[in-house]
Amino acid sequence: MTNRPLRILMISDVYFPRVNGVSTSIRTFRRELLARGHHVTLIAPEYPGFIDNDDGIIRIKARQVPMDPEDRMMSRHRIDALWPNLKGRFDVLHIHTPFIAHYAGLYLAQHLNIPVVETYHTFFEEYLYHYVPFVPRALMRLIARRVTVSQCNAVQHLIAPSRAMLDALQKYGVQSPIAILPTGLEANQFKLGEGARFRARHGIELGRPMLLYVGRVAHEKNIDFLLHCFKRVHAAMPNALFVITGEGPAREHLQLLARKLQLESAVKFIGYLERDTELLDCYRAGDLFVFASRTETQGLVLLEALAQGTPVVSTMHMGTRDVLHNTQGTRVVTEDENEFSRACIELLREPAKRQQLAARAAQDAERWSSREMAGRLVQLYTDVIARHANPQATQANNLNSEQATALPR
Repeated sequence: MTNRPLRILMISDVYFPRVNGVSTSIRTFRRELLARGHHVTLIAPEYPGFIDNDDGIIRIKARQVPMDPEDRMMSRHRIDALWPNLKGRFDVLHIHTPFIAHYAGLYLAQHLNIPVVETYHTFFEEYLYHYVPFVPRALMRLIARRVTVSQCNAVQHLIAPSRAMLDALQKYGVQSPIAILPTGLEANQFKLGEGARFRARHGIELGRPMLLYVGRVAHEKNIDFLLHCFKRVHAAMPNALFVITGEGPAREHLQLLARKLQLESAVKFIGYLERDTELLDCYRAGDLFVFASRTETQGLVLLEALAQGTPVVSTMHMGTRDVLHNTQGTRVVTEDENEFSRACIELLREPAKRQQLAARAAQDAERWSSREMAGRLVQLYTDVIARHANPQATQANNLNSEQATALPR
């Protein structure tokens, strides 16, 4: 393999303007790869009323997904028809989602004669039953595992965003080689936002204690638990406010729960925010960032909060273990309402302790550079391409080595 720029074809069932962790991961890696001189083309769905200014994105006609108004289902026929025009233009194909994109990606790679890398972004075992509630949870878990194994064994190399995700895939019986490769933070995420500007824009007094959640407002994010914890915080500090930033299918349910808990005036729901300005202001405005998701494969929002110097109170499940391990700007607690709420109350009442955490938070985030992670991804692509060209070659550079899978410490 020469040192020429790589030609990478990516495919995903989601991308901006649809805001979620997968979209963010793709954009972050793509920006870093382009900055290094590589060529990256992305196949992604069309969204109503949205027009790209990026000629490196191929938008595919798509229809709405049943029971999920945010997402779109790409036309498989239109993707399959692309391959004659793509032949000879790419070295590797990178799949980011397990729906139409997975199967269409395999089809394209076969016809283009290039290897396939796939990132396993979502822990479906703890995800699908929220969206197919009429099927028993145990059956959905079994189905999710079997589909995952089948899909993962069909590609040349897998990427897991965290060690916990790698462990889960290996436990399932996945045989394809797996590398741990978090997304990391772009340099602009370390540019400090203006918390006062966010508070002024949304009518929040400067001195008002504010808990913050940012992310998809979905059932699997365990925001119900956060609201029940906030009920206790609000009882101890009646002026406290809980801001929930993002959109998703659980928003109406959570609004009803806030009303049921008599917290309607103390909980503010805010939609999507522009990432490079408004969202940074939002993170900076919070006194504490709170998180309790059980299904995260990485937990990018934790890193984003830490980069803004916002202390984190969080449980530690799945991918959040990698982010929260050895951090100094966080308070890690169990999923217990008493313990979680007590940690929040203590830090809200003691500004000195909160400031100590805030001072260390940005240092925690600095260990997760997206530039470093993109360099590892280039090496992974290079090794996979070389093995595809020479299947009999030794795999001395296999990225399952401890060096390749080492996480920031």
